[in-house]
Amino acid sequence: MNKALLTAVLLILLFTLVIAPAFGHPGSGIAVDRQGNVYFVDTGRGVWKVDKRGQLTLQGGSAFHWMAIDFNGRLAKTRWPGHSEPSAEIERVGVNPTLILSSDFPVTVGRDGALYYPELGSDQRVQVMRLTPAGDRSVLATLPAVSDGSALRWLNGIAAGPDGSIYYSENTAVRRISPQGAVSTIASKIAVPDCAQIPGATPNLGVFLRGLDVARDGTIYVAASGCGALLRITTRGKVTPVLRTTSPWSPTGVAVTPSYVYVLEYLHTASDDRREWTPRVRRLSPDGTVVVLATVERPRSTGPSRMK
Repeated sequence: MNKALLTAVLLILLFTLVIAPAFGHPGSGIAVDRQGNVYFVDTGRGVWKVDKRGQLTLQGGSAFHWMAIDFNGRLAKTRWPGHSEPSAEIERVGVNPTLILSSDFPVTVGRDGALYYPELGSDQRVQVMRLTPAGDRSVLATLPAVSDGSALRWLNGIAAGPDGSIYYSENTAVRRISPQGAVSTIASKIAVPDCAQIPGATPNLGVFLRGLDVARDGTIYVAASGCGALLRITTRGKVTPVLRTTSPWSPTGVAVTPSYVYVLEYLHTASDDRREWTPRVRRLSPDGTVVVLATVERPRSTGPSRMK
């Protein structure tokens, strides 16, 4: 079995054994361009855009799980290495900015214009890869095989920081990789006070951290999907819930701008029909004001879409 096929099989097993029994796997990709337009993935339909007037429009792109934004389009023509299997696809949508959609692994674009994403190494340890616009690929860091007493099988989210570091989330931890590849812990064994577990969440997932983003001052915002909460983590590792949802709504992704924090949330259901997982976007202001920017309403027939 070649490496790419083995990776695909392991990913399928991972999602089957870890994610599926919990509450399915809705998307977690959300991004904001320099004009203030908000883009988010809808695992039941595709990619949506909310413009500055609040108008919601469906964009091109597959109904994948993760998304990154390439502001300058430097990766617009980069050749993707070794992800041609149906279980691990990646594609580009639009220009200025270019949205990078990923089916099976979280992605982010660093300040250096490179694409960062996880991959299983030959020893089955998780590696964080760096792909430059020129197509050069290297290993930024090989992550510890064991994390907080459990095997580290995959990453739930990944984000680029303003200092050139790469941050990633596990079920109950957020860690940092320096530009030199050194791995350190921001916060681990995270718990949410008064955690209101959403339907189907199992205790082994803990708070189930997923999408995250990093503000200019290094503050991290991360979706605690298992507890229906958005968390703020300071550079010193202090964790504070700053936004909660009402079950069965739960946050899956976050995008931070100098003015606002945007949160992608999904209505979780017991159904296996991902069109019943309806997304919405809420905006959190510095003064604590929360506004619902958009909620996707499902038509009776959504037509074909590529789903992963």
